[in-house]
Amino acid sequence: MEVLWYLTGPNGRYPWRADGARALTYPYFQQLARAVDHLGFTGALLATGAHDAWVQGASLIPYTDDFQHLIAAHPPLLSPTLLAKMITTFDQFSKGRLRVNIVNGDAKLIAQFGVHLSHDERYAYTDEYLTVLTALLRGETVTFKGKYIHVVDAGLPLPPYQRPIPPLWFGGSSKAAHEVAAKHIDTYLSWGETPQQAQEKIREVRQLAAQYGRADKIRFGIRLYVIVRDTEEAAWAAAQDLYDHMDEKSIAGAQNYVAGIDSIGQQRMSALHHGQKPQDLRELEIAPNLWSGIGLVRHGPGTALVGSPRQVLARIQDYRDAGIEVFIVSGMPLLEEAYRFAELVLPHLPVTRKTEQGITSAWTKERDTAWKNQG
Repeated sequence: MEVLWYLTGPNGRYPWRADGARALTYPYFQQLARAVDHLGFTGALLATGAHDAWVQGASLIPYTDDFQHLIAAHPPLLSPTLLAKMITTFDQFSKGRLRVNIVNGDAKLIAQFGVHLSHDERYAYTDEYLTVLTALLRGETVTFKGKYIHVVDAGLPLPPYQRPIPPLWFGGSSKAAHEVAAKHIDTYLSWGETPQQAQEKIREVRQLAAQYGRADKIRFGIRLYVIVRDTEEAAWAAAQDLYDHMDEKSIAGAQNYVAGIDSIGQQRMSALHHGQKPQDLRELEIAPNLWSGIGLVRHGPGTALVGSPRQVLARIQDYRDAGIEVFIVSGMPLLEEAYRFAELVLPHLPVTRKTEQGITSAWTKERDTAWKNQG
């Protein structure tokens, strides 16, 4: 299995509040990336946030050795040829330490960038986009005209480091998203649903992938928060501390942002708490040791594993039994909780830090010649 941490804000003890947030500076990201690297995580997700994830990731390459960068990319915001060039550059400079998280986002988010596509149109766009992107990364010269994408004689002057291409990750809970994942994606991600819900999605996506001869080529991951302490009582006390600092203004701000979002994944997360803060935080325990309270003040993934190391490991095993091989986890604050998770949980997991293609070798003259002869 692989376990990745998180390298995107907001961050701090109570990052939804001005008095609980921590500044995300370049030195802090360096410190956090170094910690994730030497603590034994597979790598980290650099998601959409205040900073551009590609600039952030590239700036951290010299500060890490084995760290795998999972970097978000929004198809409608970049041409496939430009993204292919960015991927190739990053992959070469990091010597194969790149995974690409294809993000469809939601109508509210992409409208901020001047893109106005409906939910299903975004996935149709991504389908065409990935058709072109993967062909470019394989070294082909591409002429393609679809409903959304039109490129003529597109190609890359240099190959990526990883072959056949750097791995593509992706998430989405709708049927349209499942189709895209089944057809194109190496690792399909879910937000923090229950193991049973995850198992149902895995079954559906794998069945669709079988139609493309890819049932054994796609794997599955999940994004979760973790609140782990030496004892169950201490873990729930830590959750209670977070809960006590979820003020009405912060909750209202987060819920106003997600109201009307067309993301099915976000709708599922919101349904776990309905935007309401009950008096007893345990009322938001939607499955054993799985707490949806963080979703009150955080859009996107909003569930946390809460418990002792033994309990957290047991729940992780539940997800593994459901078919999950990749975990993207985090806690607040990011740095301190990375150490805590690494000390209490990580040593008991069979974590791999190898690339998905296995052992990666340097680019040889023979392979370079073969690349240039393609297309």
